[in-house]
Amino acid sequence: MGKKPSGMNAGKKLKERRAKAKWKKASYVSRTLGLKKKSDPLGGASQAKGIVLEKITLEAKQPNSGLRKCVRVQLVKNGKQVTAFAPRDGAIKLIDEHDEVIIECIGGNKGRAKGDIPGVRWQVVQINDQSLDALLKKKIEKARK
Repeated sequence: MGKKPSGMNAGKKLKERRAKAKWKKASYVSRTLGLKKKSDPLGGASQAKGIVLEKITLEAKQPNSGLRKCVRVQLVKNGKQVTAFAPRDGAIKLIDEHDEVIIECIGGNKGRAKGDIPGVRWQVVQINDQSLDALLKKKIEKARK
């Protein structure tokens, strides 16, 4: 790579040089081409509604041990299936098969899994249009659907 142009009329050349260099940066490429939105099952949305297919337990990654309670959810908007984590103690007991849940991103690095749960990027927020937090704190009873 040669020296940067530096003269009275160097602006255009510098602008072209910067535009070309941007495409070597992975974050710029994925943002510009909308790759996150295309590959994301939620389609770029922060939350999505889905139907619980089954309850499952996943083993934690090393060096931790334990069974993490999760649910398989089929999204209403596009029919894709994802695994969502049921946060807090006793949350899995409130979730039944065929319940309607709302899931959101757990918030791992670059949209990836967080903590010791392998491949799980989402968590349950609501069950049958009722807050999971309120249900766990016994502020409300679970609705029949």
